[in-house]
Amino acid sequence: MSEDADFTLVGLQDTASQEKISKPSLTFTQDAWRRLKQNKLAVVSAWFLVFLIIAAAISTIFVPQKDANYFNSDQVATYKNLPPKTGLPVPGLNGKIEEPGATESKDVYKQQNVPEGKKFFMGTDELGRSLGKRVIVGIRISLIVALAATAIDLIIGVAYGLFSGWKGGKTDTILQRIIEIISSIPNLVIVTMLGLLLGSGVLSIILSIAMTGWVGMARQVRNLTLSYKERDFVLAAKSIGESGPKIALKHILPNISGTIIVQVMMTIPAAIMYEAVLSAINLGVKPPTASLGSLISDAQSKLQFYPYQVLVPSIALVLISLSFIMVGDGLRDAFDPKASSED
Repeated sequence: MSEDADFTLVGLQDTASQEKISKPSLTFTQDAWRRLKQNKLAVVSAWFLVFLIIAAAISTIFVPQKDANYFNSDQVATYKNLPPKTGLPVPGLNGKIEEPGATESKDVYKQQNVPEGKKFFMGTDELGRSLGKRVIVGIRISLIVALAATAIDLIIGVAYGLFSGWKGGKTDTILQRIIEIISSIPNLVIVTMLGLLLGSGVLSIILSIAMTGWVGMARQVRNLTLSYKERDFVLAAKSIGESGPKIALKHILPNISGTIIVQVMMTIPAAIMYEAVLSAINLGVKPPTASLGSLISDAQSKLQFYPYQVLVPSIALVLISLSFIMVGDGLRDAFDPKASSED
């Protein structure tokens, strides 16, 4: 090659093209939503919970509580303990049941002279009440208890833990001693006292969960706040003169949101199970109103003969709890700034 030959640059020659950013700029919320949509199980679970909450709200019109609790004492012998019947020739859903020790299943609807065309998709209980209607009411009550108690836990726990961790020093010490005192009080004592003051019911359950449930959230938020307030980005925010509350809400809270969301999603099924335990010891919802916990508790003694009375509310309880857990895992990954993946 001669010395006079021109040197040719291979590749992009346009400076603007080299500096162009091909990936669109996304806000924190848009990036979190993009990552959440990639988790199919979380999306399906979220849609299921949205449908369930909307259906539970609409069901107050079509399935009132009085209708689910009503039974005719003259027709108990006809409608009691009927197995599920959907009209499909599917074992367990055809109105037939096989008693322990029997060799063949029997048609309970014919045996008890149930009117032709009358069928119950989820069966009936020992008083002839539709189990499907009672499960709908139970889901409604369990969701109200869980969501209301969790909302109170979230507001109090996050605010308390964030303030305690940010202030530190003597303030943090005093606030933590208060938490230890509250934690030392058994929940059963609180429930009993509220039951005496307000009567057993939804309100006393919500208050009993809310009075002590926020402690775990507050401790987690406080520990994370103590860790994050020493990070470089917080020190940088302090150096440019940002106020303490603004730093806590704008810089620390988004970084710990993943842990908060997971804690919330674990609190909801825990609250439902807590309500179930209270119903089992007659401190929950007043009979004859049913929740998922009371339905399972009442049907335990009939598990061998009428297993569907336990399975139907149990399946509903498992699906609701599993959906909240799956959504919580998806939101944790979506809102974690460290979980951003390259496209």
